[in-house]
Amino acid sequence: MPDDWQVMFMRIVLAAVLSGFIGLEREFKRHPAGFRTHLLVGVGSCMMMLLSLYGFENYIIQYENIRFDPARIPSYVISGIGFLGAGTILVKEATVKGLTTAASIWVVAGLGLVIGAGMYALAVFSAFIVLLSLMFLNKVEAIFAEKTSKKWIRAVLSEEEFIRLVHQLEKLDVSLHKILQTQNEEQNGKNSYLLEIEFPRNKEEMLINELMNITGVKKFF
Repeated sequence: MPDDWQVMFMRIVLAAVLSGFIGLEREFKRHPAGFRTHLLVGVGSCMMMLLSLYGFENYIIQYENIRFDPARIPSYVISGIGFLGAGTILVKEATVKGLTTAASIWVVAGLGLVIGAGMYALAVFSAFIVLLSLMFLNKVEAIFAEKTSKKWIRAVLSEEEFIRLVHQLEKLDVSLHKILQTQNEEQNGKNSYLLEIEFPRNKEEMLINELMNITGVKKFF
């Protein structure tokens, strides 16, 4: 077997191993794209990189006027993988899930390309950093989030009622992070709003009760 083929097979196996490790972490946490998806993306992108590097050697030797651009196929892999990542993102009302999984799919595509180019140390180090971030950073975020609580409010309000609600939030020492106007209500010229708020966790029950008594506030989630 030619040496080039042995190198290519070894790179494919390494891409499968590193991408599979990242996919296993997603699989254990029951995310939409798990072990098989990540492994296939990593192997596929590595295969495309190998095609770009080795697939056109005979044509280059045979035809002197052919230009060799090894970056062309990988550039399409990077842009095209976004469609697969977008399929893992779920949007429900004001909540977005799957962004981390979409990012991990994009990363394993990059891993495949890096391994296909023969940059093994960079690939192993990058996979190690990605696994650490997926496994432990959510715990670090939870530590910082323990003292505060974030919730969304759905409210149907007129402009005057909306201004009064904002003033009421200020008096209660509640932080307002986002305001989304979802749709117009036909009755009384009122609008439907989604508001993301943050408040001390030890006052959560008290603040929710007070805010639910405000005219126009429909629910928390």
